[in-house]
Amino acid sequence: MTTPPKGLAPALMFQGTGSDVGKSLLVAGLCRAFSNRGLKVRPFKPQNMSNNAAVTSDGGEIGRAQALQALAARVPLTVHMNPVLLKPQSEIGAQVIVQGKVVGAAKARDYYNWKPKLMAGVLESFEIIRSDIDLVLVEGAGSPAEVNLRQSDIANMGFAEVANVPVVLIGDIDRGGVIAQIVGTHAVISDADRKHMVGFVVNKFRGDPSLFDDGLKIITEKIGVPSLGLVPYFNGAGILPKEDAMALDNRAPSTPSGEIVIAVPRLPRISNFDDLDPLMAEVDVRVEIIEMGTPIPADAHVVLLPGSKATLADLAALREIGWDIDILAHHRRGGLVVGLCGGYQMLGRILSDPDGIEGPPSTAEGLGLLDVDTVMGGSKSLIETTGVEYLTGESVQGYEMHIGKTTGVDTAQPWLTLEGARPDGAISKDGRVMAAYMHGVFASNAFRHAFLNRIKDGRSAETDYNARVDDALNGLADHLEKHMDLDALLAMAR
Repeated sequence: MTTPPKGLAPALMFQGTGSDVGKSLLVAGLCRAFSNRGLKVRPFKPQNMSNNAAVTSDGGEIGRAQALQALAARVPLTVHMNPVLLKPQSEIGAQVIVQGKVVGAAKARDYYNWKPKLMAGVLESFEIIRSDIDLVLVEGAGSPAEVNLRQSDIANMGFAEVANVPVVLIGDIDRGGVIAQIVGTHAVISDADRKHMVGFVVNKFRGDPSLFDDGLKIITEKIGVPSLGLVPYFNGAGILPKEDAMALDNRAPSTPSGEIVIAVPRLPRISNFDDLDPLMAEVDVRVEIIEMGTPIPADAHVVLLPGSKATLADLAALREIGWDIDILAHHRRGGLVVGLCGGYQMLGRILSDPDGIEGPPSTAEGLGLLDVDTVMGGSKSLIETTGVEYLTGESVQGYEMHIGKTTGVDTAQPWLTLEGARPDGAISKDGRVMAAYMHGVFASNAFRHAFLNRIKDGRSAETDYNARVDDALNGLADHLEKHMDLDALLAMAR
């Protein structure tokens, strides 16, 4: 075992038996739990794949999960918390972002050849993250059981080996077969990789924990490392931002009896859909995620077009499904239409990508509900910003993350005014279509409440979204203090 250079914090890595076993949430909860103990903690994920991203204070972008973990740890965001971010643009390719900046796009096979070159940047960011703090909590990606990808791995055991970081393996009992998950993962990885494994956690348990005592013993006997916790399912996680679109699968309406209905078409390459979370938290709002092949409900008060990682491709998919007809009919009936970022671009007259930034060079007609045109190009806008709603003066806070410039008649009445003077977005002449580039706008309580009051005059259900998120993180921290051995975790970190 090597000793880290003076001033560098010890670290502990959490890997999973598969995707969506709860790694991100457990790391977030541990960040808050150790922060509550008075430790200075930072999260780290060598490589992430997600179209849900956050803008950092140092002018880049990282995965949304690391942004939540940083919030839990009470530390500012930095690009070094997630040095490699992959944002899928197609079924086989993704945009590659290194230390917060776009470096290109690659198909899966091409990226496999890139990975050895990326390890140096990953290790550089890791060393920066470890400076002058008490603990780093590292999240793996996918599973180390994907041993066919072990060569050149930078996300799981490949990173653990080079950085000499101990690993805790997480299994998900809710999906069944957790003994096989953990024992099987341990069996298929190499002897050298097994040496990094120091313990395991069984996550998402439901029922009487004593019924799994024998299960924990069997796993311990089979793999030779201790159990660090049997963690019951945490019901308070629903308010917390989700990492990727898997969280939308088979999702029921946020509030089935909600009187205000907001319909959100689930675009194939939907991005930054955490914009919806504050709306979902309102008890009188029913946010319905409309799956492909399903018509937009006629009783919707609002159709909200979210962000997209490939706007022209998603616009084509929207038309193929027939949602364009539904949206235009909704508008004719007097409904409200809202667009955020890529959704804003789709609502205009013409959308053009002459340089092929998001795919093959192309131009398409938009939905025509706003008299604006968009041309993709230029550098990517990545900034945290504040402002006000143009009409009401209600304050907003969020971030911009887009490529392209939108111009046209309707921009003369912007939806938002940012940083005191800069217009963002457009409102149609009839006032029933509004859109902007700013993400996170609905997390601003007063703005969100005013927006919903315009739909239902005199509503009294008003949620303090950010306070609820903070309460949920504290609740999760307490949950993990009770059901995991945090003292043992601290002792294992190196």
